[in-house]
Amino acid sequence: MRMITTLAMALLSISITLVSSAKLGVVQTESGRVQGTNKGTGLFTSVDVFKGIPFADTPGLWEKPKPHPGWDGVLKATKYAERCLQVTLLQTETRGSVDCLYLNIFVPQGLKLSSNLPVMVYLFGGAFLLGASNDLAILGDSLYDGKEMAERGNVIVVSANYRVGTLGFLSSGDTRMPGNYGLWDQHAAISWVRRNIAAFGGNPHNITIFGQSAGAASVNFQMLSPYSKGLFRRAISQGGVALSPWALQKEPMALTKKIARKVGCYRSDEDTMLTCLKMSDPVGLTMAGKIDILQILGNGVVMDLLELAPVVDGDFVPDEPARLFHNAADVDYMAGICSTDGHIFAGVDVPSINRKKANTTVEDVRDLLAGLTKEKGTAAVGSAFSVYSAHWGSNPDPAVVKKTVADIETDFLFLVPTQIALQLHANHSSGGRTFSYLFNMKTRIPGFPSWVEAEHSEDLQYVFGKPFATPLVYFPRHRDLSRNMIAYWTNFARTGDPGHGDSKVPVPWPTFGKTHHPFLTINHKMTKSSVGYDLRQNYVNYWTQMYSTLPSARRPQRE
Repeated sequence: MRMITTLAMALLSISITLVSSAKLGVVQTESGRVQGTNKGTGLFTSVDVFKGIPFADTPGLWEKPKPHPGWDGVLKATKYAERCLQVTLLQTETRGSVDCLYLNIFVPQGLKLSSNLPVMVYLFGGAFLLGASNDLAILGDSLYDGKEMAERGNVIVVSANYRVGTLGFLSSGDTRMPGNYGLWDQHAAISWVRRNIAAFGGNPHNITIFGQSAGAASVNFQMLSPYSKGLFRRAISQGGVALSPWALQKEPMALTKKIARKVGCYRSDEDTMLTCLKMSDPVGLTMAGKIDILQILGNGVVMDLLELAPVVDGDFVPDEPARLFHNAADVDYMAGICSTDGHIFAGVDVPSINRKKANTTVEDVRDLLAGLTKEKGTAAVGSAFSVYSAHWGSNPDPAVVKKTVADIETDFLFLVPTQIALQLHANHSSGGRTFSYLFNMKTRIPGFPSWVEAEHSEDLQYVFGKPFATPLVYFPRHRDLSRNMIAYWTNFARTGDPGHGDSKVPVPWPTFGKTHHPFLTINHKMTKSSVGYDLRQNYVNYWTQMYSTLPSARRPQRE
């Protein structure tokens, strides 16, 4: 009996081996051959994983990325490359390398080698200051690990590094040091994917770029750049657009002088100063771009500290972003936010909103509005306050006042700019479809007030399938949500319509048009009523109509 059982087990093992999933093995790219690893995901399925493939050479200081010179033999693409040189989260030191322009590829496989799959290229967030393609490894793989999304959506997922902080975004505001080096890196990565992804089983003519926060704004900048014409077909912005007030540096030379002072390069002659900067130590330059959190406490708003960002350079970003949507006329575009995207920033600006025993006062709300609207002066504070306090009543609930603070920052930093971007895209469309969403799944972060819904970046864990990858820390409702988000995201990549594709979805998702403005509310309980219209229209109207017509306040010249 034991012999029969052993024989049966051996035959079963042989049969499984004979019909196991396909594997890419060694892949020929334009720069050389690469070999990754194959991770089994099921009885006859797996994902080929390639980590640390160079898409450009080590970049020079404040230079555009250059083609990689290539390599001999087979590159073992089994480890993530170092992140680009940047400050740490606590802003106390640096980490990473200047040799950092690498990407990662996740390819789903079945019994036959995959071919002609849709391709999704992810751009990470981090305030243009920090982050990496393999960031935030908590309870297992990186948050941006693409295996679950690749397998469940049957798409190829790519994640890429790009320069951040001082080395990625410092600019003189002219041709001497034009800036946007991080955007050029992203462009180089997407271009590399376009040229090489067919060898990995991808369709080079069906590329979707997607990103969150600064990565979402980057997606928008890539859409709007004339250099992207024909490079990708679709784009998804999650919690950020190029129109967000933190996404564009409008006084680049003032910031460059500030950095120059910190590294001992400030000179009255700008050319001499820039020459000194270009001879400086990259680590020192990177530390000079750190955020000084102490500047914010009791004085100003967090947004003021997010200084390193893309600029209008007359080249990659040839004009103000709002004037460039004609360049994205044929790109399908999906954009949305987390419902309390601004809460984490509001909690720094007005700490009382997260304290049970502390009240948030009318003056707190007015001070916040003054900090956000200072470019318009005091006139904006009263009008904005009247709009946001209209529902309070004569004796407002303290929780309502606190939530209003978070709503103000969510609207100003994320929701309203996203709605404007969606409207501009729809207005300029010549074939590209537009889709709007609001992600409002209850936060999983402990300790926050009960009114907090979806926190900034909380959508990512579901898009990347973490409830499946680390099931013990999630509930079935989280897996339902993750399954649906992966379906919507990958359907969109496949067809340009998140409601139609190979994956079943719970609710159809209508398109956002010039005059018709539906949006989909995404959570674990989705029904037909999940489709709404004119998202926070009163507040969008205030910021786009009344506020925008107020005269700008005079500001002293910065030196």
